Parts: sequence; C-alpha cells; structure tokens
Amino acid sequence: MKNSATDIMQEILFSAVMDAVAALKTASKGMPNSLLRDINAMGPNTAFADLPKEVQAGITGAVRTAFNRLLKEGYSVAPTGSAPPPSRPSARPEGVRGPRPDGPRGPRPTGPRSDRPRGPRTSTDGSRPASPDGRPPRTPKR
Repeated sequence: MKNSATDIMQEILFSAVMDAVAALKTASKGMPNSLLRDINAMGPNTAFADLPKEVQAGITGAVRTAFNRLLKEGYSVAPTGSAPPPSRPSARPEGVRGPRPDGPRGPRPTGPRSDRPRGPRTSTDGSRPASPDGRPPRTPKR
C-alpha cells in the first residue's frame, strides 16, 4: 500500500525535528546551560544563518533526505511555476459572475421572476414610492 503524502510529510518533519534537537545537543558540547542558552536564543524571527553550524548542517541534511524520500515515494517536487496547474473544467463560461447556476439548491429556474412590471414600488394609493415593507416613506422633519 502506498503511503499518503500526509504520512510521509509527518515522518519527514518528525525526523527533521529530532535531527535538529540532536544537533543542538551536539552544538552545546554537553553543557546544559549552553543548550538552554541556544534554545532561548531561537524565536520566530531567527534566521537560518543565526543557528549554530551543527543545526544548519542537520537541517540541510534533513531537507535533502526529505526531497529524496518524496521522489522515491513517487511524488513530484518542482519549483513554483515550472509546471502548469491542473486544469479544472468550469461549469460557467468566462466572465459570468454570481452564484453557480447548479449550486447546492439545484439549477436556477428560468423565465421571469414575477408577473409584476419592473419599476419603483408605490404606496397603496399610488401617490409615492413605498418602503420595502409596504409603509409609506417617512417625511423629513423641519
């Protein structure tokens, strides 16, 4: 059975983290205070060049191993833009906006929406436009 990409990436990341921890221990030369200082010096803004040389070498090896493992498992690894994105058939022609015609409620009905003519709504006596709820509009106070 072929492993899923998620399982492979989880194994790769776990291996990379364990290699980085081992490299941190090696960089501290067995001194606990030095190990804690190195760990505390790392944060979200730490650059690759700021890491100890042993950790840099460990990460470089882990990345190389990860790419080789992905290729061996049959996954393709390519730079962005080198391969065209997979084409997906579109249900709508180019330039059509709005919700999909065959959305979750099924296809849209065709034909007129109602029998009433288009235009502004009027109040019951036809004298002036009515508000959406049927009440006449408010008159401004002076």
